[in-house]
Amino acid sequence: MKHYTSIHDIDDINSWIEEAKALKLNPLKDGGLGKNKTIGLLFFNSSLRTRLSTQKAALNLGMNPIVMNVSGDAWGIELGDGTVMNGNTAEHIKEAAAVVSQYCDIIAVRAFPTLTDKAKDESEQVLKSFVKYASVPIVNMESATGHPLQGLTDAITISEHAKVAKPKVVLSWAPHIKALPHAVANSFVQAMQKMDVEFVITHPEGYDLNPEITGDTPITYNQEEAFANADFVYTKNWSSYSDYGKILNEDPNWMITKEKLGDAKFMHCLPVRRNVVVEDAVLDSDSSLVIQQANNRTYAAQLVLKKILENL
Repeated sequence: MKHYTSIHDIDDINSWIEEAKALKLNPLKDGGLGKNKTIGLLFFNSSLRTRLSTQKAALNLGMNPIVMNVSGDAWGIELGDGTVMNGNTAEHIKEAAAVVSQYCDIIAVRAFPTLTDKAKDESEQVLKSFVKYASVPIVNMESATGHPLQGLTDAITISEHAKVAKPKVVLSWAPHIKALPHAVANSFVQAMQKMDVEFVITHPEGYDLNPEITGDTPITYNQEEAFANADFVYTKNWSSYSDYGKILNEDPNWMITKEKLGDAKFMHCLPVRRNVVVEDAVLDSDSSLVIQQANNRTYAAQLVLKKILENL
């Protein structure tokens, strides 16, 4: 595997899940694999779990992580071709990616969408520019349209906690005070489509995700109907895709409650707004898997880095 930029880079999700579980049992087993190798973690946006888990994963493999926050005015980078650089950007991606490639054996990038320009966001300009101009493997630590490290994490977590051979998994929209990206939801959908699960998506009207991603996955606007006999409820807010980046509905009735959840396990990528997205009674109960998910972020990242290192 050269790059890890999408869930589609996973050839066999079941074998990946089993490998990740094995890594979790002995995370330092491959501690020499990354010896004398460096990973550059470039954050165009803030991060807690992604930053710490990817750094820890690299350390578990013996790598040397270099972390750089490039948001704001710290590093004005130009992405366009043929641009006359007489504005605020001081360095072009062609030179930047080439230079970072000389310092690092793997580059991991995190860059959020604008949520104002659908075409620009879906072009994945930042991520694809690094893939194009860097000479080393690229890892997606969340881009405009996908979060494949989180998607792999979620698949691992469901596999660990499933009590039946083919669990029912529901992805449910929930209210939020801000317009949020589609990346986590997109990658979760793609991961579930690779797994042997009964998968359903539920959200209010107007919040359909990109139909090219959801495909034939069943979608219902009735949350109660979707939750019936669910084994896992994965909750995430996202803004409108059709009316791009807009908040169309803040209906508090879509918040996840203990009564709605029933016997299902609750999942969320974090951070989560208590008593807006989900009530305390769920998060503070044994039904919540959010901490287990956060822990698995390390092993998802470690598996990805391991596979890349084995091919260097």
